[in-house]
Amino acid sequence: MTSITVFGAGSWGTALADLLARNGYQTRLWCRRPEQARAINVSGKNPRYLKEADLCPALSAVSDLEEAVSAATRYVLAIPTQSVRPFLETAAGLLPPRAPICNAAKGMEIATGKLVSEIVAELKPDARYSVLSGPSHAEEVVKGQPTAVVIASAEETEAVRWQQIVTGKMFRAYTSPDVTGVEIGAAVKNVIAVASGMARAKGMGDNALAALVSRGLAEVMRLGAKKNANPLTLAGLAGVGDLMVTCYSTLSRNYRLGYAIGQGKTLEQAREELGQVAEGAYTVEALVRHAAEIGVELPLAEAVYGILYRGVSPEEAVEKLFARELKPELPPEMYWRG
Repeated sequence: MTSITVFGAGSWGTALADLLARNGYQTRLWCRRPEQARAINVSGKNPRYLKEADLCPALSAVSDLEEAVSAATRYVLAIPTQSVRPFLETAAGLLPPRAPICNAAKGMEIATGKLVSEIVAELKPDARYSVLSGPSHAEEVVKGQPTAVVIASAEETEAVRWQQIVTGKMFRAYTSPDVTGVEIGAAVKNVIAVASGMARAKGMGDNALAALVSRGLAEVMRLGAKKNANPLTLAGLAGVGDLMVTCYSTLSRNYRLGYAIGQGKTLEQAREELGQVAEGAYTVEALVRHAAEIGVELPLAEAVYGILYRGVSPEEAVEKLFARELKPELPPEMYWRG
């Protein structure tokens, strides 16, 4: 029987574990804190995330990493991107050879600019790696509301197997071979969502928000072109779909972080108010540095970085963006090499 461990008991890990358990799979949710695991097992609720949700009675929680690994045949990574490396430095030696790993985190590592697939390739190179992404708020998934995602893997059989595992009555998965494209769309959209929240808080209007999201997509596409992602991937669930839901919804942590900053709060105040990880605030550091290294222009990402870490006001950032040199909507670097 297929048994699955979900590493990470935040909102998304909890929602995915609940989904998998309801789909009939023996599922364990690994928690860093023993008291969180105990509370889930006793009450059937996560005391910190999605607190109102009644989790599937068949779902069990554990805090012992060795037990979490040995009890499963498949694994889901649902921990913050900046925690993936230290987690795998501990867990890689416990995981079996050719371990099937499906990543559900979205972002880039600050120190290296690497995507999660690249971190896994470095620390667990024999893993059968997949990534799940798309417009999927945990709060809606745990309520059973209709959701569609994409699962990408270099091994088609892995993508198909995970597709079969996660698909349920109101949760549908599509497959893709484009791991890079899916991960780029997932990472960059969080940064644009921070900008979207700021714009809304500043009352900049629907015109501004639509322009911001469209030009944000252009930045996703430019980076994708440079890294040989498939442009159709970025026009799909992991690109446009995830960008829309993250930039327009108050359920989005990155949107809410940006909104708080647009109201005049500092980054630390906004993080404390949010109480959860907003990957965009971390990803933007790696994104701006990595883009400069490979020669990709990302003015919106640079503006967000300036506001978060350089003391630039949102008003100053907007003025600078509008004062940029005039250019075509689709410059040459937007085109994919054949």
